[in-house]
Amino acid sequence: MSKDGGIPAEALLDLRRRLDGLAPRDPGRRVLIEGVASLFGVSRATVYRALSGQLRPKGLRRVDRGEPRAVPRAELERYCEIIAALKIRTSNKKGRRLSTARAIELLEDHGVETPEGLVQAAKGQLNKATVNRYLRLWGYDHARMTRAPAAVRFEARTSNALWQFDISPSDLKQIEQPSWIDPNRKGLPVPMLFSVVDDRSGTSFQEYRCVYGEDVESGLRFLFNAMAPKEGDEAQLQGIPEAIYLDNGPIAKSGIFHTVMERLGVRVMTHDPAGSDGRRPTARSKGKVERPFRTVKEAHETLYHFHKPETEAEANAWLARFIGQYNAQPHRREPHSRIDDWVKNLPSTGIRQMCSWERFCTFAREPETRKVAGDARIRVDGAFYEVDPDLAGETVTLWWGLFDHELFVELNDKRFGPYHPSGGPIPLHRYRKPKKTQTQARADRIGDLAQKVSVPRSALSGLDSSLAKAADVLPFASQPFVDPDPYGEFTYSSRLDALRGVSDLLHKPLARLTDEDLSFVNDLVDRTLDKAEIKQGITARFSPKRPAAEEESE
Repeated sequence: MSKDGGIPAEALLDLRRRLDGLAPRDPGRRVLIEGVASLFGVSRATVYRALSGQLRPKGLRRVDRGEPRAVPRAELERYCEIIAALKIRTSNKKGRRLSTARAIELLEDHGVETPEGLVQAAKGQLNKATVNRYLRLWGYDHARMTRAPAAVRFEARTSNALWQFDISPSDLKQIEQPSWIDPNRKGLPVPMLFSVVDDRSGTSFQEYRCVYGEDVESGLRFLFNAMAPKEGDEAQLQGIPEAIYLDNGPIAKSGIFHTVMERLGVRVMTHDPAGSDGRRPTARSKGKVERPFRTVKEAHETLYHFHKPETEAEANAWLARFIGQYNAQPHRREPHSRIDDWVKNLPSTGIRQMCSWERFCTFAREPETRKVAGDARIRVDGAFYEVDPDLAGETVTLWWGLFDHELFVELNDKRFGPYHPSGGPIPLHRYRKPKKTQTQARADRIGDLAQKVSVPRSALSGLDSSLAKAADVLPFASQPFVDPDPYGEFTYSSRLDALRGVSDLLHKPLARLTDEDLSFVNDLVDRTLDKAEIKQGITARFSPKRPAAEEESE
């Protein structure tokens, strides 16, 4: 039975089915309603109410779902904002941050200082589960608050507008016969892949270089080879690009690298570090420059299991052949190859030709202020350069190039050099005296003059020396100093004490002396008690006699 007027549910379903078969304004609808009402003894309104209640859906969720009931929405949303801000403020690089429970505890016990003032929640007003649910529901959770913005893809319009430069360790690990070995470092240099990729076409140029790490010299040598004209009939990546994009490694941090690129007219672009653009993380090249690395390591270096290159030149020859095949493969979206896309999209003015190696070396020179040592030598990168002796002790400007073996020195807009590495200190028991310079001759002349110059006595006394000699100087009455000698430092205190002193000087008792010597000692002690006179007398009397042969030889 139905709750509405006692009409069974089956009767209502049958009535609904029969009404659905009639038009909305059909008079037969009223006849059906009145028939059911008279059958069950209810009014027409009760029948209509039963029909509407039967079709009304029953909600599975509350009407106020998603809305807080214990705390007003605006107030709870403000608390969620503060808790989310506390989580961001206390988070570190390891992902550790303030928990929701601890944030609620601080908010209730002490409050949180905000630009609008102190905000403090009532005790027991906030619940951890409720706050966490609304943090997720309203988008204040830590994952969404720290999520990086969407990445933006870019692509150059023309060839050589942008090159992406990167270095990656090679899977070759080691070359049996490296071209060079640094004696100051342990082990052998490690082969690394140096690569530049044209941003527009994806054309790549790569080389092996045995290095001990990412150093500026190797990077600049590779970039010169990449920009220099290539031999052969086939088109290859070359020319000076408008910009170069690389990571924030040792090469990008080098002042010499920026100087060389500036003189070549190349704009240096680096990845934005974390924190420089809001929540955006550190930018990394994961596409255009990394794809050739992976292809080389998977399709080319895996064949080194069968045959390994013995020298760096052989490895680069094999790699150049593979890179030529890689550039001939289809472009990522155009219907032609990578190298064809590079040729077709070159600027209308053509490529910018690279300068000579000698000129490139001059770009790598950077001034440096140094002080010359006292031996007229300067140490640069472990090598000693012996400069003009006139520069000893001077603060000079060094013009030292990264690829140079010569050193130029500048002092007061005057350039000295070139200087080559010296052999170091001279061997022992050798003598080397450089020719006196003008500065040394000038210093000797001034030194001789310093020994001869003087100032009048009146500079100290304040009177003319001639007047001082003519003045009548009356001597003051004076008395000689009487030394009390309280500790007996200069005289013996008594005659007995003097005899003991004589015995100590002779290193034997006085009773062992002869009568003549004993009489001399008594007369000396009776005459004076002065220690110096007694010692002089005893020494003269009892000094050992030298042999006559020595006296005759003298």
